[in-house]
Amino acid sequence: MAAELVEAKNMVMSFRVSDLQMLLGFVGRSKSGLKHELVTRALQLVQFDCSPEVFKKIKELYETRYAKKSSEAPQPHRSPEALPIHSSYDRGSAMARTSISTPNIDYPTLYGKYLNELGRLPPKAVKPEVRLVKLPFYNTLDELLKPTELVPQNSEKLQESPCIFALTPRQVELIRNSRELQPGVKSVQVVLRICYTDTSSPQEDQYPPNIAVKVNHSYCSVPGYYPSNKPGVEPKRPCRPINLTHLMYLSAATNRITVTWGNYGKSYSVGLYLVRQMTSAELLQRLKTIGIKHPELCKALVKEKLRLDPDSEIATTGVRVSLICPLVKMRLSVPCRAETCAHLQCFDAVFYLQMNEKKPTWMCPVCDKPAPYDQLIIDGLLSKILTECEDADEIEYLVDGSWCPIRAEKERSCSPQCPILVLGSSDVNGLLPTPNGNGENGKAAADVVDLTLDSSSSEEEEEEDEEEDDDDEGPQPKRRCSYEKGLVSAC
Repeated sequence: MAAELVEAKNMVMSFRVSDLQMLLGFVGRSKSGLKHELVTRALQLVQFDCSPEVFKKIKELYETRYAKKSSEAPQPHRSPEALPIHSSYDRGSAMARTSISTPNIDYPTLYGKYLNELGRLPPKAVKPEVRLVKLPFYNTLDELLKPTELVPQNSEKLQESPCIFALTPRQVELIRNSRELQPGVKSVQVVLRICYTDTSSPQEDQYPPNIAVKVNHSYCSVPGYYPSNKPGVEPKRPCRPINLTHLMYLSAATNRITVTWGNYGKSYSVGLYLVRQMTSAELLQRLKTIGIKHPELCKALVKEKLRLDPDSEIATTGVRVSLICPLVKMRLSVPCRAETCAHLQCFDAVFYLQMNEKKPTWMCPVCDKPAPYDQLIIDGLLSKILTECEDADEIEYLVDGSWCPIRAEKERSCSPQCPILVLGSSDVNGLLPTPNGNGENGKAAADVVDLTLDSSSSEEEEEEDEEEDDDDEGPQPKRRCSYEKGLVSAC
């Protein structure tokens, strides 16, 4: 394999501009630019994606030009004047012939020069590339078109930018043999990503105004806007990769993509990628495989959080952690948090991944700070606690790293029939006096006080009783009395 790779590099280095354009067009890469840019793309193709189809195409182009058998080793030092050239190719310039006929070419050194970000070329030829952020739910398999700037062709507000490329047989097979996420949607997809033209940092997906994407002869659906219920707040649009697979030719035929966009001063770049879309269940399984933090490491973190600070006047003896997920208010099943979070409280990884699958925000529900997928960890200590402590919804970590469950005390219920204290009655069986003022066996009814009433309410009732007694001369049932009548409080 190494010998084939070196052979392919040497053959690519001997190609003319027309040969390089044919090779790059075969794999769907950009064919525009100067010769050293084309050579760089071709060498990167050989280094990182030299599939059998690509290697066969390189040999075919080389043999077509030099009329040699595929089993023969390439001879780049041979004089080009004695070699037959395909009639459809341009015979090249004197510079091309000179570069081929130069007898002392150090190919590894020249190859390294091109791959090392064109370090030895003039500074003006070095142009930083636009990078897009990695998306957890999209595993990139191939880069079909590097992020390329959308350049306006005129002063019109509505612009169109076309792109032509073809899939390799290997890429077509990957798409056809992939499973379906839902009817008509394959897991391996060709997606279009758009972002701001900014080389300072990896960019998030961002759509330009008035965007429309046409694949071959049909328009592709673009995610719409989220409705906004707040007045004066513009609706937001989820900027995600646009799946083009269902409108493409899954063959060696050329696909044409046209991006329509609004030119309002900001610069945008587009890229094409072959990706495998992941599900939340697959990301959860991957997290369980590589993202579990050992219980002893989690215990050491608890000790670190509760370690006595000599400069602090307040000593922390423990910290409480809820076993209820703050997202769905249910008991945790897979306790998870970001490595960068300063708190010990966890959320449920199952629901967190499902929510980000539908609407990706990747924000911690506890501290409201970024919690991307590649920084998530499963708390091994809390996972162990969840299996050992099934009758509590909260625990407390202690200074030595141990823990204890916190069980909520049952609140004292206060029923409508509040406890009533009976004073002045010799009966100890708890019977209450009858409301007509006469007790059993002709005894006078005892005074009754409701301990749920405060003194102010008792005084008010007493005043009301006196007013009623003045108005009505008939006998009235005994009313509740205040504390001033010689009754003592049960407290």
